[in-house]
Amino acid sequence: MGEKVLMKGNEAIGEAAISAGCRYFFGYPITPQSELPAYLARRMPQVNGVFLQAESEVAAINMVYGASSAGARVMTSSSSPGVSLKQEGISYLACSELPAVICNVMRAGPGLGTIQASQSDYFQAVKGGGHGDYRLITLAPDSVQEIIDLVRLAFDLSDKYRTPSIILLDGILGQMMEPVDFGEYQPTYVEKPWAVSGCAGRKANAITSIHIDPKDMEKHNLKLQEKYVRIHEAEQRCQEWLLEDADVMIVAYGTSARICKSAVKALREAGKKVGLFRPRTLWPFPEKKLNEYINKVKAIHVAELSAGQMVEDVRLINDGRLPVSFQGRMGGMTFSVEDIVDEVSKILDKLPAKAGV
Repeated sequence: MGEKVLMKGNEAIGEAAISAGCRYFFGYPITPQSELPAYLARRMPQVNGVFLQAESEVAAINMVYGASSAGARVMTSSSSPGVSLKQEGISYLACSELPAVICNVMRAGPGLGTIQASQSDYFQAVKGGGHGDYRLITLAPDSVQEIIDLVRLAFDLSDKYRTPSIILLDGILGQMMEPVDFGEYQPTYVEKPWAVSGCAGRKANAITSIHIDPKDMEKHNLKLQEKYVRIHEAEQRCQEWLLEDADVMIVAYGTSARICKSAVKALREAGKKVGLFRPRTLWPFPEKKLNEYINKVKAIHVAELSAGQMVEDVRLINDGRLPVSFQGRMGGMTFSVEDIVDEVSKILDKLPAKAGV
């Protein structure tokens, strides 16, 4: 372990990207992620990298397409409305099998909304977002330290599978400061014989997302789907906390999980058997582990800063086996530890008593 330093979440994204070998950043300022491009505007020239503030989010994502096509490790970032503008380009990246990392520091919506924290972009991230049948590897940190860990992982996974990855966090995580340790880390680089990096001595490469013949387009889509199956099987990640004897399993990610962890502590201190299941990958969703606990607990409570998005995936995996309740806040509002404790206590009170008690 190295020496710990105090860093803001948005700045930690930038430094983690540099440590992962990213040398190209294209973006456009929007709160609450503006500290990230501001940080990289200073740091990229120091590591012989390129920072470019594009004229728009649409331009930025297409610059990402170009740099990735040449084999570079490249990143862009934005907040909710800006990520919406990038969706066509993200779809092009996915179809062209181009690795890239996209960071979305979510704000409340719909529309321009407010800069306060929200988790209402879950559907956009894990269901594709743009047009066509594609997926994004979606990683959800719950601390500044994990921002570093998952940004690094995102670059490695994107290169490994030739696909875009997205880091999904919110304004609270982006703005908070915590001690972090960058530690020992070596990026996992892979050969990129497909890159358009010069063709001396070999056939010229072409990067494209257009396949005019429908048979060719379907063949390419089937290839993509086979890759998503491999990712789904190999890359599910989660944190399990105090679940071995739990009666109620709280499912939450990111900032919501931080609040729920404090609620679990309070409930445990009151003698109530509650645990936390925190997805670190929102896609692929860690359904293998979730299924294990569905067979052990008596009820599931999902907490999100949205009208209810991840809860739909939890219910789909649960398939009616257990009662699933939902608790959410919207518009940039957050629930308190006491809010979670109250709701889970009500669920525990309604559980059937054990036979003979």
